[in-house]
Amino acid sequence: MPFKRILLAAALSLSLAGAEVVRIEITETMPVLNGKSFGKTGPYDRLVGKVYFEVDPKSDANRRVSDIDYAPLNSRGRVEFSADLDLLVPRDPAKGNGTVFYEVVNRGRKGALNKFNLGSGSNDPREEAHFGDELMLSEGFTMAWMGWQYDVPPEPGLMQFFAPTARDGDKPIVGLVRSDFVPDEPIHSFHLADRTHIPYPVRDPDDPEIRLTVRDRIDAPRKVIPRDEWLFAAEKDGHPVPNRTHVYVKKGLVPGKIYEIVYRAQDPKLVGLGLAATRDLMSFLKYGGGEGYSGSLAGYHRGIERTIGFGSSQSGRFLRTFLYFGFNKDEHGRKSFDGLWPHVAGGGRGSFNHRFAQPSRDARPHFNFLYPTDIYPFNDIAIEDPETGRKEGILSRTIEQAVAPKIFYSNSSYEYYGRSASLIHTTPDGEGDAPIHNGTRIYMFAGAQHGAGSFPPSSGGAQNPANANDYRWGMRALLLALNDWVAGKAEPPPSQYPRMSNHQLVPLAEMRFPKIPGVEIPKRMHHGYRVDYGPDFLSKGIVTIEPPKVGKEFRMFVPQVNDDGNETSGIVLPVIEVPLASYMGWNLRAAEIGAPKELFSMRGSYVAFPKSADDRKKTGDPRPSMEERYENRDAYLEKITKSSGRLAENRYVLSRDIPGIVDQAAEQWDYYMKKK
Repeated sequence: MPFKRILLAAALSLSLAGAEVVRIEITETMPVLNGKSFGKTGPYDRLVGKVYFEVDPKSDANRRVSDIDYAPLNSRGRVEFSADLDLLVPRDPAKGNGTVFYEVVNRGRKGALNKFNLGSGSNDPREEAHFGDELMLSEGFTMAWMGWQYDVPPEPGLMQFFAPTARDGDKPIVGLVRSDFVPDEPIHSFHLADRTHIPYPVRDPDDPEIRLTVRDRIDAPRKVIPRDEWLFAAEKDGHPVPNRTHVYVKKGLVPGKIYEIVYRAQDPKLVGLGLAATRDLMSFLKYGGGEGYSGSLAGYHRGIERTIGFGSSQSGRFLRTFLYFGFNKDEHGRKSFDGLWPHVAGGGRGSFNHRFAQPSRDARPHFNFLYPTDIYPFNDIAIEDPETGRKEGILSRTIEQAVAPKIFYSNSSYEYYGRSASLIHTTPDGEGDAPIHNGTRIYMFAGAQHGAGSFPPSSGGAQNPANANDYRWGMRALLLALNDWVAGKAEPPPSQYPRMSNHQLVPLAEMRFPKIPGVEIPKRMHHGYRVDYGPDFLSKGIVTIEPPKVGKEFRMFVPQVNDDGNETSGIVLPVIEVPLASYMGWNLRAAEIGAPKELFSMRGSYVAFPKSADDRKKTGDPRPSMEERYENRDAYLEKITKSSGRLAENRYVLSRDIPGIVDQAAEQWDYYMKKK
């Protein structure tokens, strides 16, 4: 039976006693690219709709959902919630590869078709350009997306999650909310939520205890802005208009400064149900809906054998949080995900399961400060923090439950500067490399920024042009390697990341970057701290101290570089091994947006080599020029080809991608050699 009909049958025949997915409503069904056949898999259908859940608040599997005891219950004593759903499924499930690839959407947005198919990217993929070279479809993956984040703005194409409100009987729950903001230009007002997300409105705008402060950087003293100099209002036509979700500062906001306000709000959402929804959708797709389903589900059940979860940035931190709280075991004791891949998540988790959590908030060098993101534990395996005496790991609960998935952690070099990435493989005391769980692999893409780079590079508010390293070539190879691993076909390529033991991982002050004229080297980087949010935060998810008490920082490290300023550890792609530039994981804020000594969030740098020896001598650049390195274009591309071949032999890129890698390198050569 075609998959679209199976889902409709599921909606009609589900027994409530058998599953946590109670129904799926498909509102739109369409053939992908007008029924085009994708390799051996054949045609795909896209199914768009909503999925409805019920969970038992008394089940051990759900007790880790913060405020679950304050959730409204239906007549069956269960908690109800729902989410947007989007699926790409082989029309003939038997021709698929047996794997559901679930991408945790990032702030409601899809990204997998861009990352793995080299597509143009779209939240509503319908056109040929959106599907790129069709890798994931020709390989037979069933692809799934679902809303999980309650505060996603209601904009077209963004996937929504509909969470219930926690209440103490007939009384509202009241608590602390903190909001901070760093302007990049002179303005007067800011939103209480992160960017355009749905905020918690201030409960009482006239509360005399509310304080608005300003400071220069995260560790600088806060200065209180007098109450008569600001109000809860939004700027409209140059004037303040009362608004319980905005702050208006009469004298204006100074670019680069950190503005912070703590206030009381009411009616928190059960944010942690997004974790439960992810678990239960995967179990539904993998195991079916229980005894109440008709026999028609059996064919689909045989088609799906395994599940892989992928999340990038915020969504990768969501998956680390998912593991930490033990959500990979469903209400029936079954493993939901067979493989998980948190990408560019660094050492972070996030605000995904506590009272008044703001899921979009993260932790960056000069944006979003001291939210519960870079907090202990960081390692998969439990290692004691000598400062606090706590001993647990990201996988502690999952290992105890015997449901640990195969895990890939991948990061760019930016995450070592701006996302605490070194903490996932160093000990909490910062004295050495940490042991890695035997079911985990760690990969760093050398000389890369948070998101894959594009060419030609542009600066856009930073001091240097953005990093142009398109590391998606490596992502594609790792995708197939992870699928082979969870399918039991082959071990994945060995981990590739910088280690202290061979001096590839060093403190920032020991990073030996060359003295390139006009390039300022960072003196500060992002840090994780031992942070106290109050006595009930760890056990109940209740924040009672805002801003939090900040204790001793964790020791952070960055990858060492060679004389060109390029990193030599991790997965070294051809553009790094055979370079035309220095590719850095860091960049600094431009003076015009303020705080020019601080790192620019998520941005790396790209500084081209001098074109000729004369150019090098004129500028005093210590790096050999392009013409001194390579005899001609053909010689350069031959080196790129050989580098690609070595990586393909070791399964860090795909053999089929070598021509594309060479073409991309040729484009960059031509660009610089034609420039005056």
